[in-house]
Parts: sequence; structure tokens; C-alpha cells
Amino acid sequence: MQVSVLTGPQEIRLDERPVPSPAPDEVLVRVSAVGVCGSDTHYYREGRIGGHVVTGPLVLGHEAAGVIVAVGSAVADTRVGHRVSIEPQRPDPTSAQSRAGRYNLCPSMEFFATPPIDGALAEYVLIQSTFAHAVPDSVSDEAAALFEPLSVGIASAQKAGIGAGSSVLIAGAGPVGLLTAQVARAFGATQVIVSDIDEARRLNASTFGATRVVDPTEENVRALEVDAFVDASGAPSAVVDGIHAVRPAGTVVLVGMGAADYALPISLIQNRELVLTGVFRYANTWPIARELVTAGLVDLDSMVTSRFGLDGVEDALNADRTPGSIKAVVIPGLSKENEK
Repeated sequence: MQVSVLTGPQEIRLDERPVPSPAPDEVLVRVSAVGVCGSDTHYYREGRIGGHVVTGPLVLGHEAAGVIVAVGSAVADTRVGHRVSIEPQRPDPTSAQSRAGRYNLCPSMEFFATPPIDGALAEYVLIQSTFAHAVPDSVSDEAAALFEPLSVGIASAQKAGIGAGSSVLIAGAGPVGLLTAQVARAFGATQVIVSDIDEARRLNASTFGATRVVDPTEENVRALEVDAFVDASGAPSAVVDGIHAVRPAGTVVLVGMGAADYALPISLIQNRELVLTGVFRYANTWPIARELVTAGLVDLDSMVTSRFGLDGVEDALNADRTPGSIKAVVIPGLSKENEK
């Protein structure tokens, strides 16, 4: 099979590898679509994300969907032929966090495209059967792949306590910000305010869930009054301004990857009794993602702005620098002349 491999900073090579065989609890998936995430571009350009460092050849890609073509001995043969969205993680089921239902926090987690675990930019991948979630025919391959970033938006909205009549401020109108805005609306929020310094991104937010957009360089974000704030930007100034916008007893959720440390308004957090928390991936979100998409409450297909084959992965990783880009998708088997 063909596999796209990161061999060094900004070095991608198309290799040939044997098709893997599934362990008893695994399924073999023929990959149909892989979304490109900001973490993929970080590994490609910088070779690291925080403490996760690329030290050898690595297959990127963790937003994936495909079709089950073979199963392990402990998996029912009836699963062959199922279209699935891949939840790209393998926790230790015996860890304390897994047993508490927080398997995303398992210290022994093996996660696609996090060194040294290979990801999904290949023609075939293995995943445990329970993490290969069936999707209906009404959901496209590309949308099924984007259940993964949608799950980040779901986890963020859950942590923020968003429900009927809620108001929320979201900083950052990249893919995760746009997905969080759509989820917030689906969860019943009546005010979904999205801030971003980029005009084109603000326009995207108006299309994908926002009831109002804000340019933080022109408007006083701190003067807003919301029940919850979700940071999807990673910008320290956006985080501090967002915290100031939250009403007493509200919630602050940090999602964006930015600076490792920065000053926070501790007195304000104490005096308003704000709850401040983070989001690290997700747990038990795929069934919710499937229901939101099939009900038409979240639009994933319209967020795909470019498509590439396995021989165009380098272009896909740089697609975020193209004006108007929201989400690039890699489709194994797509020929170079059909990329768009």
C-alpha cells in the first residue's frame, strides 16, 4: 500500500509498505478521506508540538474515515463492508482514567499521528473495532472524517455547559472555532459570538453558526457579557479578554494550542467564581457527532475547501496558507489532475 511519510521538517515522502493484518480486536480500514489538522502542520513545519517531538519517520493524519475490509478473529465478520469514522485513539482500558470514563486522559494513550504512533495518511489503517464507528450512507466520506474535529467542538461545548438559551463567546474562527459555534447552536445557545482578527474568518463564522462576529482590534471584547467563553485561538490576549467577558459563575474553556504559560486575571476568576478548564481531545463523542450531522444541525461538507491525493500531501499541509481555506482533505487514490 502507499503511505505518506514525514521524514524530516517539511519533508514528505510517498512510500510503499505492506498492508497490515488486524489483531484479534482490530479492523482493517481502507481509508477514504483524511482531514488535515493544525497539529499535522505543526509536526510538518516545526517537528514538534510541546513535548511531542518527531524523532523518526511519522505518518501524519488523525481525522479519518473509510470502509472495513477485514476483521480480527474476535470481531464479527458482518462488520466487513461497513463505512466507518475512525476515533483515532487506543487507551489502556485498565488505567484509572479509562475506568472513570475519561479514556482521553489515559496516560498510556496511543493516538494517531502523535509520535511515535503512525496516523492515517495511508491506503489502509488498523483501529480497534470499538473505535471504528459506523456511519449511515447519508453522511459523506469527507464528513465522516471530520467527526474527529467535530468531537473537539462537542467536548468544548459540553465543558462550557452550553444549553438552551446560553450565550457563548468563541475566540478564533479556524476549523475548531467554527465547529464549536455550530455545536453551540445545536445545543440551544441563542447568542454565539465569534471573535477573530481576520475578516475572511469572521465571514466564515457568520456562515457556520455565529449569531454575531467581532473584530477584537475594533471592539471591546471585555465589555461583552456571556455565560461561557471558549478559546479556540491559543492567543494569550484573546484568552484574557475572553475571561473578562464571562459573567459571574460562568465557564472558561481553553482549547487552542498557544503559549505554554501566560498571566491570567486570578482575582477576577476568584471574585466571579469562574470555572476554568481545558479540553484534551474527547471521549464518547462520536455518537453525538453522528446524530448532529445526520439531523442537519452541523454542516461538515461545506467546510471542505480543497482535496488532494496521497501524492499531494505536502500541498494539503500548506493549504492553510491559501486565502479562503477552511479544511483540506486528503483522498487516497485521488489523482493529481483531479485535486482541487
